[in-house]
Amino acid sequence: MKKAPLVYKYKDGISYIMPFILVTICFALWGFANDITNPMVKSFSKIFRMSVTDGALVQLAFYGGYFAMALPAALFIRRFSYKSGILVGLALYAFGALMFIPAAKIGSYYPFLIAYFIMTCGLAFLETPANPFILSMGEPESATRRLNFSQSFNPIGSLCGMWAAMNFIQAKMNPMSTAERATLDDASFEALKSSDLMVITKPYAAIGFVLVLMFILVLVTKMPSNVKDDINDPSKKLGPTIKRLYGNIRYRRGVVAQFFYVGAQITCWTFIIQYGTHVLMKEGIAEQAAEITSQKLNMVAMVLFCAFRFVCTWLLKYVKPEKLLSAFAAGGTLLLLVVIFAGGRIGLYALVGVSIFMSLMFPTIYGLALGEVGDDAEIASAGQIMAILGGSLLPPVQALFIDKPTVMGMPGVYFSFIIPLICFLVVGWYGLNCGKGE
Repeated sequence: MKKAPLVYKYKDGISYIMPFILVTICFALWGFANDITNPMVKSFSKIFRMSVTDGALVQLAFYGGYFAMALPAALFIRRFSYKSGILVGLALYAFGALMFIPAAKIGSYYPFLIAYFIMTCGLAFLETPANPFILSMGEPESATRRLNFSQSFNPIGSLCGMWAAMNFIQAKMNPMSTAERATLDDASFEALKSSDLMVITKPYAAIGFVLVLMFILVLVTKMPSNVKDDINDPSKKLGPTIKRLYGNIRYRRGVVAQFFYVGAQITCWTFIIQYGTHVLMKEGIAEQAAEITSQKLNMVAMVLFCAFRFVCTWLLKYVKPEKLLSAFAAGGTLLLLVVIFAGGRIGLYALVGVSIFMSLMFPTIYGLALGEVGDDAEIASAGQIMAILGGSLLPPVQALFIDKPTVMGMPGVYFSFIIPLICFLVVGWYGLNCGKGE
């Protein structure tokens, strides 16, 4: 039987090719934001002489914006259009990124957290329409494969974010170690902090100007509309819609699985810096060099993640999404056991390998969860985006273990990866039970 084409070429008088390309570029743009930000936990901890737990507030502010704005974004795009939501998202993302300039001049930690929160309010407005928009741009039977294809460009943006973090932030910050910074007098500390904050600001300001250009390009491009004539139908109001979605077992479980998957992704990618720095400093490598090497390994992980997104897009032509999801969850669980109990270089390389198994998960959980929601797709998308809250809440939990020298006889940074291990078990459970009743 002939496979459905990946995307409509032309429908309802509108070419879908250019909208598909532009929305796919948006996947790369929020990937950049996610992965230039992950190393900032370590960087802000050093700049402001804070604990890892305090530094992890970056992730709380960053991913908290998704939770706060996903539902308002869904209501907005249901009332207006996918295109309008994307434009609002680009505008907020740009505003938050450009806020780094005054935040650096103020010189306090909390204005940066506000900037991150505004950025991710914009990302929520981008992701909430972009995912169902891509799902709608072709035949239903190719929807999960199409979303995996577009999501494959997300790690390309992530790689650019990692590269920018490594070359324009970590490599250019003052090499003074955390221990040395703790001995500085107040005047010297303020001068050093001001210099390092300006280093952090430049890449964010640059992406802010890129986003302004992207906003203009989307604004002038004709795109298909999702606005329906029955918008005022009482059954389409928020209350009845949420009730229907809650009664959809496959969808409800998908929100839970997405919460834990995103938690696993962010903890693995954020704390590979701490894990790698711990391992490499034990081998006698200086702290800054260890951080940069760890970030390079994080980039290797992202290359694997990106490559296997395309591999998974191909595999999904032949293997059911839920079966592939449970198999990949099992693979990630096994590697995390190595991370926790082997430690050292072996554990570090295993942590890099975990990204292979994460590559499939977000778009596949998303596609499975939204597979039977019909006209409730916009609100259902908001639930999936709100589940990104897992990336906000779980990193601080893991950081509590990292701040402890030892836990149960092993280094705290090793033991901390029990958090993403539990997350993979939940994802595997969803794959095995997807579509089953209570």
